[in-house]
Amino acid sequence: MQKVGIAGAVAALAAGLMVATPAAAQFYMKSKDLRGERVRGDEPGIGQALPGATPDELRAAMVWNMRAALNVAALQCQFEPSLLTVQNYNAILSDHKQELAQSYAALGKYFERVAKTKKDGQSALDQFGTRTYSGFATVAAQYGFCGTASSIGREALYAPRGSFGDIALSRMREVRNSLTPWGEQQFPRMEVRLTPAFLPRFDKACWKKDEFVVKKCGEPFGAVVYAAR
Repeated sequence: MQKVGIAGAVAALAAGLMVATPAAAQFYMKSKDLRGERVRGDEPGIGQALPGATPDELRAAMVWNMRAALNVAALQCQFEPSLLTVQNYNAILSDHKQELAQSYAALGKYFERVAKTKKDGQSALDQFGTRTYSGFATVAAQYGFCGTASSIGREALYAPRGSFGDIALSRMREVRNSLTPWGEQQFPRMEVRLTPAFLPRFDKACWKKDEFVVKKCGEPFGAVVYAAR
């Protein structure tokens, strides 16, 4: 029977971990499952409200939301080059440019339709874009957001032209979920409880010379209560 030394066991474990690790950066042993249901585009918390928008206009809004999310990721996630967020985003702009242009035009027509004037519609479209981009900024949840954006970027690279909207509708809830920090899921967080300090009472009635008077004051060690502000 062949014996495996400690070094061999460690090497085998490391090899196993490498096999189980995806090509992109793995920030945790087990990441939070952030997947969610497909959206229409008018659900609360998914994007900005577009009253009176048609299904096509809602789809266009989700396309633009996903474009904004991947753009923010391209800027924010460069600390980990293996995520390829910059390369993915640039390739998506090229490969899905027609669908992106059509979506932007549809949004422009929506805001022009609901605004009082064409100028007001353009202003509303500009505000929509600014608020959409700022809605994907995150610091505490950066790992989850960057990992999710990398995964979506890879999927979009292999998606047929004209299907970027389907990706946006299918994975927008996942993007929104990634903006909440979750951290490690493999190992539960340990709750550390500190044992309180115990000291005897120091008032004169409890002491006779150097001896603590148990009959008068009970056991010498009790929980210390600290004042809190």
